[in-house]
Amino acid sequence: MAVIVALGAFLMTLAGGWTAQRVTDRRHLVLGLAGGLMLGVVGLDLLPEALEAAGDEVFGVPAALLLFVAGFLVAHVVERLLAVRHAGHGGGDGSAGGAADTGTGTLRDGRAPQVGLTAAAAMVGHSLADGVALGAAFQVGGGMGAAVALAVITHDFADGFNTYTLASLYGNARRKALAMLFADAVAPVVGAASTAFFTLPREPLGAYLGFFGGALLYLAAAEILPEAHHDHPALSTLLCTVGGVAGIWLVVGIAE
Repeated sequence: MAVIVALGAFLMTLAGGWTAQRVTDRRHLVLGLAGGLMLGVVGLDLLPEALEAAGDEVFGVPAALLLFVAGFLVAHVVERLLAVRHAGHGGGDGSAGGAADTGTGTLRDGRAPQVGLTAAAAMVGHSLADGVALGAAFQVGGGMGAAVALAVITHDFADGFNTYTLASLYGNARRKALAMLFADAVAPVVGAASTAFFTLPREPLGAYLGFFGGALLYLAAAEILPEAHHDHPALSTLLCTVGGVAGIWLVVGIAE
């Protein structure tokens, strides 16, 4: 049953990615919405789950919050290191407006394409964890499974949207962004199927969610949202961001 439900998540993920690539003429709105969706997923979905599941405190601070901060810092350090390396190898430096995406991995402001692929891969890992959670929920009971299924299927639209946006924002070729989108769509199906063979302990899953949430927040706050408002500081972009957060809030509320 869990695998059948995960197929719905597969379709919703592809739908999210298709939406992201079809509205390229309104890129600032896409990025504004993506930033809002990511902020909502982190603050209203990932972090509460991580705090509940990750276990004991460490020196008076919940382990999930420590990992959340660690994820934020690791994302920042990795991006800076890759950006410096990219610039040292002749990458874009932001001069004359910077280089546009050429399909070979060059993006304005010297952003490294590897950052986008790494972030998209983290989204794939999150979707894999979603699938594992879905399978585990159905092992507990039908009611629990139905609640988790609703949450997974509905917010996988946002996952697909964000996966494609993250990969393409950093200058990766369209085929790479589509490959990451397909991997993200398949991940919950694989995760749900895996629960037929093992059960992931609750605390490691919570720790992962905390770490991933911190990395995702960094990308939303330091990269996606500033880029959304860079060329088009419009009220419509801000409304898309607020709408993305509100949409995730609605999904979480319905799932509860």
